[in-house]
This record gives sequence, C-alpha cells and structure tokens, in this order.
Amino acid sequence: MGLTLRDRSARGRLRSLEGECWIDRETSGCEFRDARLGDRFRKLLTQIGSAMGQSIPLVCQDWANTKAAYRFFSNDRVSEADILAGHFQSTSDRAAATEGLVLVLHDTTGFSCQRENSEAIGITKSINSGRDKAGRLRSHTVCGILMHSSLAVTIEGVPLGLAAVKFWTRKKFKGTAALKKKINPTRIPIEKKESVRWLENLKQSTQLLDHPGRCIHIADRESDIYELFCAAQEIGTLFLIRTCVDRLAGDGDHTIADEMDEVAVKGLHRIEVRNSNGDPDKAVLELRYRKIRVLPPIGKQKRYPALTLTVIHAEERGTPKNRKKIDWKLITDLSVGSRTDAIEKLEWYALRWKIEVFHKILKSGCKAEESKLRTAQRLTNLISLFCILSWRVFWITMLNRSAPDTPPTLALTATEIGVLDRLVNDKPRARRKTLSHYLIKIARLGG
Repeated sequence: MGLTLRDRSARGRLRSLEGECWIDRETSGCEFRDARLGDRFRKLLTQIGSAMGQSIPLVCQDWANTKAAYRFFSNDRVSEADILAGHFQSTSDRAAATEGLVLVLHDTTGFSCQRENSEAIGITKSINSGRDKAGRLRSHTVCGILMHSSLAVTIEGVPLGLAAVKFWTRKKFKGTAALKKKINPTRIPIEKKESVRWLENLKQSTQLLDHPGRCIHIADRESDIYELFCAAQEIGTLFLIRTCVDRLAGDGDHTIADEMDEVAVKGLHRIEVRNSNGDPDKAVLELRYRKIRVLPPIGKQKRYPALTLTVIHAEERGTPKNRKKIDWKLITDLSVGSRTDAIEKLEWYALRWKIEVFHKILKSGCKAEESKLRTAQRLTNLISLFCILSWRVFWITMLNRSAPDTPPTLALTATEIGVLDRLVNDKPRARRKTLSHYLIKIARLGG
C-alpha cells in the first residue's frame, strides 16, 4: 500500500529536519566570498540530499530555485575548495575524536559525459573502437572529468570523510606506450607528471588529519611511485602500497624480486573469497616478508636516497577455478616482524575497496555521470556536493554494519527519531531501539 498524503508530508519533514542537523555541521567550515552563496549551498545540499539521483529541476521543484542552482554551480566565485572546506574540517574533527590508527585510502576515478562538443569539459581517456573496413584499429576519446580522492576510514572500515580531492581534465591524450617510445618516463621530474597528484593528496590529507604518525596511506599499484615513498618519509607518515615495479635492491646488483625469491614461506593465512559467479570459496595464502634496502630509479639516484622498506608477498596455493589467483605484493614502511603483523597489513590493504564503494555511490546513487551541466567548472562543483552526500550515505551504512547496536542518537536527532516512531510502527517483537532499528524504519519508508 502506498504512502498517504500525510505520510509523504511527514517524510518530507523528516528529510528537512535531517538537513538542519548534519548538513549544518558539514557546512559550518565553509567560507564563501558572499554569505548568500553559503545560504544557497546549504539549501542545495538539503534539496539534492532529499532526493539523491534525481535531476536538479526535479529536486528544486520550481523554476526560480532551479535557476538559482544553475547560477550557483556556474558562479566564478564558487570552487570545489569552497564547497568541500567544511567537510574537510568535519573529517579532521571526526578523526581527532576517534582512537587508534586512521587509514587514508587513495584512488582515481573518471566521470564520463555524453556531449557533442567536449571542448568545454575535456577528455579523460582514449579507448579502442574496434577495426575499420581495412582492418586498422580505431580509437576515440571519452569526454569527462577525472577525480583523485583520499578517504579517511577507521581500521574497522567506518568512513570518517574525505581528506583531499583533486579534479582535472585533459585537452589531449597520449597513451603511455606511445610516450615511452620518445622519452624515458622515469627520468621526468614528478612535478611535471600527472601522477604528482598522489604526492599532493598524501601531503594534504596528512596535514588535515594533523597526526602524521597515526595515518597509514593505502593505494593500489598506480601509486607505486618512489617519490611518494620519499614524500611519506619526509613528512613522517606511513604507507602501504601494492607494488608492481621490480626495483633495484641492496647494493644495486640485484632486484627486490631476487631477494624475495630467497625468502622461505613464513606462514599461511586462510581467507574466504567469492568466485566470478558469486559463490563462496576458500583460499590459502603463503606469506613471505622481508626488510629490504630499496634504491631509487637510476636516473633519480642523485635526487632521492635509498630507503629501507618491508616487502610482503601473499600468494595463493594452487590454481583456483572461476576466479583469478590471489597474488598480492605490498611494500610498506610499517614494521612487519611476524605472521600476525603480515596478516594485519593484508587486512588493512583489503579495506582499500572501501574507496571503490564510495566512487560507486557517487555514480550509482548520486548518478553524477547523468548530469547535463556543460562545463568542467559546473560539473566539478556539482560532484563536490555529491561527495558530501555520498560520504553521509556510506558512513551510516558502515556504522550500522560495524556497530548496529549503537544508540540511534549517534546518527539521528531526537526529533528525527520521534518522527520515525510516528511514521513507522514497531513490530510486536521489536528489539531495543538501536541505530539498526531506526535505519530499518527509514528503509520501510521506501528511502
């Protein structure tokens, strides 16, 4: 049975009340050049948050508010830094209020756009379009925006918020293979490469969280950059990276792979996985680890020092069916002295998937790629707003999974709890009123 008019009105009031609570906290640190821009931003965050995934005209409800929204996103005095400033400050506050280590997950994603003219936005990549009638390979460029984000989470996987974000787009695209034919990329200063974003976000997120020794930066193989290792050591923070480069080691007469081939298996680790069909499966990992003196690339040895790092290899025994064999190679400046330490680092690295989920919420929940805004500036401003909403959804979801019995007041106000009690009756055998209890009530509303 559908909701009555009274129910719909009450649900709208619930969403409005929620906006008055957490939205004020996430925007209190924003400082726009005009106070009216701040008011409009808070209103837009409330409107879009009340109907995630819907178009701007639909959430704004009338032409006056719709036009005001478009003016906000296209305003030259508004940037992603202005929009995210309050959220960054809230992330810092949440991290300071938690105990233990903070994992900072780094990753890059792209937002594709369908536009007849890509010049006002830019391009992200070149993809294979098949072959023409003569059998020659064809390719075309994809219009869109790239985003490199850094998400702070607890070791239990609860997202504390974004700690750094960088947007950019390309006017031209050159494939890495074609580039290597002309120059040696290892001899180009990192400051002249697009990959400098990894260093910039590492430094920005560490500074924001204000406790370098408490932060562990986690990223996939794209971040396997020697300059990043040096930058982390320079600012006193920690990293755990999946490596793909077989660097020189020791005195330079052999590589990391040569040393790791000499290391005996130091323990086993049994894990549960799923195959390509989604069926549960089990894997046994052979663990090897060693502290190694790692050298910078030959062309950069005058600029960067050698580092003593620990390499962890986790390779699955046997050949599994219906899925890829697990073979992880991690490099870190963390101490690894036992099998337990190695397993701990593997579990931390596995949390990197959380940032993939965050990006999925942006694309599937907020439907960022369906926006029709026509310039890069407008799109980055809108996606920045979506980032705050996506974090909120992700935070409540993971909080419920990690601590379902926590009091509902941790995420909801007393007024919101009261409205939910009026809207949704408790089941006869309902358990005590926890956060999980009230999130189920929200789900029963159809939201």
